Amino acid sequence: MLKGRVWVLDGGLASTLQQEGEQVDGDPLWSARLLYTNPDAIKKAHLSFLSCGANILTTASYQASIPGFTTHLGITQTQALSLIARSVSLARTAIKEFTPMSGHSGVRPLLVAGSVGPYGACQADGSEYTGAYISRISPSELKEWHRPRIEVLVGAGVDLLAVETIPAVEEALAILELLQEFPGTKAWVTFSCKDGQHTSYGDEFGAAVQACHKQGGEQLVGVGVNCSPPHYLAPLLTRANATLPSPDILPRVVYPNSGEEWVAGKGWELKSAGTRSCIEEVREWRKLGASVIGGCCRLGPPDIRIIADTLANSC
Repeated sequence: MLKGRVWVLDGGLASTLQQEGEQVDGDPLWSARLLYTNPDAIKKAHLSFLSCGANILTTASYQASIPGFTTHLGITQTQALSLIARSVSLARTAIKEFTPMSGHSGVRPLLVAGSVGPYGACQADGSEYTGAYISRISPSELKEWHRPRIEVLVGAGVDLLAVETIPAVEEALAILELLQEFPGTKAWVTFSCKDGQHTSYGDEFGAAVQACHKQGGEQLVGVGVNCSPPHYLAPLLTRANATLPSPDILPRVVYPNSGEEWVAGKGWELKSAGTRSCIEEVREWRKLGASVIGGCCRLGPPDIRIIADTLANSC
């Protein structure tokens, strides 16, 4: 699905909505609340990314869960499932509206990736960046928790799943095992990482992506890193390349954050910063085999435009 071409992924949906005046930071549902309160804002954000060169949109389902919606919105389970499906229809509608508006000819495929965030993302305590919950929840419990959202996203017609910001290989493997219940469904897996060697939970990155490759089989169409500082990505890709088949066989996916980190109760703080420009970083990632490149938290449409232009000029 992703082989043989370079893809531009969108950027941070929640931070883009925040810049447009929506109250997102600190909300236990984050941008997923807008599926209920202001779905049009989500569609407009999707359109902004498309207009800046993105050809993969991720759905607003990263922090969407049945327990989260029923608890924080006071709606029924059926209504919660409908909101998750709405995240897909909003992305599809944005693509449908963008195509005639832009004169898009269909030469550049436009895909919808269903966002599957980690269990920790729906705990509203920042644990998706530590994986602290892994020691107290079993793989079977993780599968049970992830199943309803994946079932809805697949049923709503996503092109593939973006299993993203995963802090620990144990959760990634549980999700990949769960995908066997959905034959034909494709997914990429990207980890959040705490340095240039380890996932946020502390798994050695090369071993983590190798384990995913073995577990995922034909359903796994990409592996990589997201929501991590940009200067971590090159050493992480180097580790992946040492343990995985060629990027031509298993594409590498990277979409870093701005270098800032989310600190529960405090907000965004600049913890680490590299010295290279975005353009230099993107060129390096391409040399290391990345073929799906975009942005995560605090990277918006203007940043995606820079990435798209850089890739267009270097391919």
